[in-house]
Amino acid sequence: MKGPNATCNSAIGGDSVVREIGETNGNHNRKKGQADAGCRFENCSNGVPDLDRMHLHHKNSGFSQAVKCENGNATVLKSNERDFNDGKSETARALQRICAMIHTHPGRRPTGKVLSVMKKSPRRDAVVGFLASFPEFPDGEQQKNQVGGNMMNNRAQSAVTGLIYLLPTDPKFPLMVISVSTLPDSVRQRLREGDAAVEKELVAARLDEWNEESLYPYAHVVRFLGKGGHVKTHMDAILFENAISDAEFSPESLACLPDNCWKIPQKELEARKDLRKVLTFTIDPPTASDLDDAISIEILSGGTVRIGVHIADVSYFVHPETALDAEARSRSTSVYTLKRKMSMLPSRLSEELVSLNPGVDRLAFSIIWDIDPHGNIVSRWIGRSIIFSCCKLSYDLVQDLICSDASQSESAVSSLQVHGIFERVDVIKSLRGLYEVSKNLKEIRFKCGALSLDTAKLMILFDEDGAPCDSYRYVRNDACFIVEELMLLANMSAAEVILNAFPDCALLRRHPEPNLRKFREFEAFCAKNGFELDASSSGQLHLSLSRIKEKLQDDPVLFDILMFYASKQMQSAEYFCTGDLISKKDDWAHYALSVPLYTHFTSPLRRYPDIIVHRILNAVIEAEQVYMKQKKSSTGRNGVKASCELMDRCFTGLQFSRDAAESECGKKALSAAAKKFKVPSSENLGEVAEHCNERKWAGRRAEEAGQKLYMWALIKNKEIVVCNARVLGLGPRFMSVYVPKLAMERRIYYDEVEGLSVEWLEATGTLVLDACRNKPAQRRGNQMKSRPIEEVAMVVNPSETMLSEEDEESGAAEAGGCTAKSVLLSGDAVKAPAVPAVLPLVIHYLSDIPVVLHATGGDYCAVDIGVRLYMASYFK
Repeated sequence: MKGPNATCNSAIGGDSVVREIGETNGNHNRKKGQADAGCRFENCSNGVPDLDRMHLHHKNSGFSQAVKCENGNATVLKSNERDFNDGKSETARALQRICAMIHTHPGRRPTGKVLSVMKKSPRRDAVVGFLASFPEFPDGEQQKNQVGGNMMNNRAQSAVTGLIYLLPTDPKFPLMVISVSTLPDSVRQRLREGDAAVEKELVAARLDEWNEESLYPYAHVVRFLGKGGHVKTHMDAILFENAISDAEFSPESLACLPDNCWKIPQKELEARKDLRKVLTFTIDPPTASDLDDAISIEILSGGTVRIGVHIADVSYFVHPETALDAEARSRSTSVYTLKRKMSMLPSRLSEELVSLNPGVDRLAFSIIWDIDPHGNIVSRWIGRSIIFSCCKLSYDLVQDLICSDASQSESAVSSLQVHGIFERVDVIKSLRGLYEVSKNLKEIRFKCGALSLDTAKLMILFDEDGAPCDSYRYVRNDACFIVEELMLLANMSAAEVILNAFPDCALLRRHPEPNLRKFREFEAFCAKNGFELDASSSGQLHLSLSRIKEKLQDDPVLFDILMFYASKQMQSAEYFCTGDLISKKDDWAHYALSVPLYTHFTSPLRRYPDIIVHRILNAVIEAEQVYMKQKKSSTGRNGVKASCELMDRCFTGLQFSRDAAESECGKKALSAAAKKFKVPSSENLGEVAEHCNERKWAGRRAEEAGQKLYMWALIKNKEIVVCNARVLGLGPRFMSVYVPKLAMERRIYYDEVEGLSVEWLEATGTLVLDACRNKPAQRRGNQMKSRPIEEVAMVVNPSETMLSEEDEESGAAEAGGCTAKSVLLSGDAVKAPAVPAVLPLVIHYLSDIPVVLHATGGDYCAVDIGVRLYMASYFK
């Protein structure tokens, strides 16, 4: 990346670059929409590189050293690629200089210079924004006949001069320039006619170049997404920004599926374990159409239970090196954005052929455990199977069936539809047995140090026309935890098996420890509020949060804030190939689960890594069968009784036979099976893991952006939403508040507001807002210094905002001639009605204040949710 405005911390700065260490620069000012002149380091906070913790992703990915800075001295930790401990390398010396400068000038930040671009960032191909005419040429020279012209003349002039601005919705991107000649003829004609509607259309673009002579990068429009302010337009933009495909599957991919009259072949019926007479069912959200996991339970003698997790056998249909596999790998994950679903696999496969629908035989991959009354696993079986699901259950229905309320349970029973040889009473008995087992497993898991940061999730309701009409906070019930515990157990079992058999090319999932610097901030936040926090391990952190929750029973909002902050300190879990971290086994662990090994096995219909894990498991099972067959044959010829080890499953059972795996026969069996099922090599698997990580993070960003978009549309439809917020930070210019209705943090700026006096008492951490009557507005040059009060607060007439009992129940309040409708959210944290504040308003840290939520942007800029103070009129 070149050019005077290049910055390594911008959206474009995702490019891999070669950096040159520069001097520290104390100037933090920067114009909106422009990048800093120079280069900032990627891991920065307040201009200082985050040297507390940097973890290795893939052996070919960026900077892999971890650095500690103490008293101005740099300590460079050993990398798997280079050893900097001798302090003689150029990198080590540069880092020592950086640390010395930071120590000497703590208020300043190091800068750098971009020398060249090593690899272009994919974000260059995913720019979304609005077109806008220029008031002047990009190089600063004024256009002829432009000065004093109106916007219509600007648009027409842009068409004549051949250049037009692109204003990205992402503030990390700078302004861009587009050649009008690259636009469609119809758009060029509209520009010549000065059509104002052109600038209200959202466009998708790609960055072409940014050379040293250009003040702005050049881009070209890929397609017009539609008029800004419409949910569909902005959702299309979200998908484009995150490179998520909503296209139909290619004919080549669909050709990989079997024909419409396909049935389970007889050879599969003979080769697989037949579990069709075992009581099996699915538990999913009521709207789920792709059912990829089912569970079963059998009661054995002595209080032992046999629990089965049965996963749709997607790998039977999705073969390696086919068009379908390539497309599934490219998509990598299914993405759900409330009203839209971008599937990883064709619907005929994910909803029909493979989906574990009730009342039909299905191919599955099963893991079955025998668990004693104490929760100990006494045996395990893993293999391919055929199952028959007797019913499709929803979480709410299961909750009603296992609850102790007889009337509620009876009502749920009447809605239960059961297929096959089992009755309703059998299903209910099994569910209650599974509930007891899952409680026991959960208790054991948390005793072993697991951490839960589970919080209520904001959900959107839609009307008959598909428009958002309401929202609520969804709290997971006991039925959710039944499924969760069994899926966790299955994933841990699969991780153990594939690692033991293929230690260099197992696809696992790790969760690094929290970022040390950020976590210190969280510890300081807890200490400031009088809470003791032991973060020495995930288990101790969980116990600390549990004690705090008990202490804050009467203040659920503050506990929500704590959980909100705790979640922000966590790093993202990621897939990795064991061969890439073979010498760093301590980095394989999953911090939150507090387990040394973990993978994804249970959702192959919506996650590509699960398909890879299924293939590796297939290879392990195949090798085990070949090895045991050969060993039994040889021992039979020699007249020697087979050992106890061979009577069990040597590769997939609870005890892995290292001797068997390292024997000549075992090595050949594992190698042949790996070739048969095309288990990826370590190098290829590392690339798959990186791609799947990137796609999963992109899917998460899209889902979060979609959630925010629909909440924006809901608030826009209601015009305003009144609620309470909690003050998290105060200062002379702005306050930061936590809004429980949105489960997010927002800022309110109140400095330089017309008619508002601001007094900040730093010694006591107190802010006083009061009316500033008859004070003339101050001017700064030719511009007004003050801002209108409407930007900061919604001021209403107190006589028209008093809530009656009926208003409180309905959640509506008449405010200044308009209706302030409250979004109907469940949960004690958001039930208290908000009443307008009265001046003078004295605010302290953690004060409750009334705020108004309003939808901003959409027509000319990115959508957002604004927050203003909700205040009673103070003027006579």
